[in-house]
Amino acid sequence: MLKIGLSACFMYPDPARVVFGHKSLTYMENDMARYVAREGVMPVLIPDLPRERLLPILEQLDGIVFQGGADLCPETYNEPYLDKARWPGDRHRDLYELSLADFFFKKGLPILGICRGFQLLNAYFGGTLHQDIGTEIQTITEHRNAQTYDRVHHGVRLSHGGWLESIYGKNELEVNSVHHQCIKNIGSDLVVEARSGTDGIIEAFTYLGLKKNFVAAIQWHPEFSPTLNGVVDDPEPIFSSFMSAVVAAKIKSR
Repeated sequence: MLKIGLSACFMYPDPARVVFGHKSLTYMENDMARYVAREGVMPVLIPDLPRERLLPILEQLDGIVFQGGADLCPETYNEPYLDKARWPGDRHRDLYELSLADFFFKKGLPILGICRGFQLLNAYFGGTLHQDIGTEIQTITEHRNAQTYDRVHHGVRLSHGGWLESIYGKNELEVNSVHHQCIKNIGSDLVVEARSGTDGIIEAFTYLGLKKNFVAAIQWHPEFSPTLNGVVDDPEPIFSSFMSAVVAAKIKSR
C-alpha cells in the first residue's frame, strides 16, 4: 500500500461555531480524499504536531499532495499586505506546509501542489504572489466566483515539450478556476508548464530537475472535475503521472 500524505486545512477556534467551537480542527476536503484514495493508495492527513512527533509519521509516507484552501500570508513571501483586513492569509498553515515541503523535497519524494499548494510551492522556491487578481491585474477572464465556485472554467495553453503536454498529448486544456491570487514572480528552478489562454497568468509549473526530483503544481483543482464532467479535461493523467513518480521513488529507495 502506497501512503500519500495530504497537507491539512485548518479551522481555528471560533466560539460561535456550535461544534468544537473552542478547538482547532484539521481536515481534508472530501473531493480530494476521493481523488487520491484508490486501489493500492492510502491518503494520510498529516497532523499539525511538534516536529519531533511528526517526523516518524512523515518517514512512513511515499509522497505528498498539498491541497487548496486559505490564502498565503504575504509575510511568507516577504511582500507588504495589499489589504490585511481582506487578505491576511494563514501564516500558521504556511509555516506548517513550508516545513513539509522542505522535508519531502530534500528526501527526493514526489510532490504535487494543487491551487493553494501551487502557490505555497512557488513561495517555497522563492517566488511571490499577486494578492488579488481583480485589484492587481487587468483581465477579462474570470478566475474565481464565490457563487458559481467550481463551475468557473477557462482554457490554458501548455508549454511546448513540457510535462503537461507530454501526459496529455496536446497543447491546450480546459480547466476549472477557483483562485483570486496568482503567481507574480516564479520561484527559482521552476519551469512554467501552462498559462491562462487570455491573460498569461501562470497556471502550472514543474521543478527544473523533474526526472530526478518530481515536483509539479497546478493552479486548478483536478479533484473538482466531476462538477464539470465533459467540460474540463480529464484529471487522471496528472495524478497518474504523480503516482508513477511515487512508485519509481519507492523502487529506488529499496
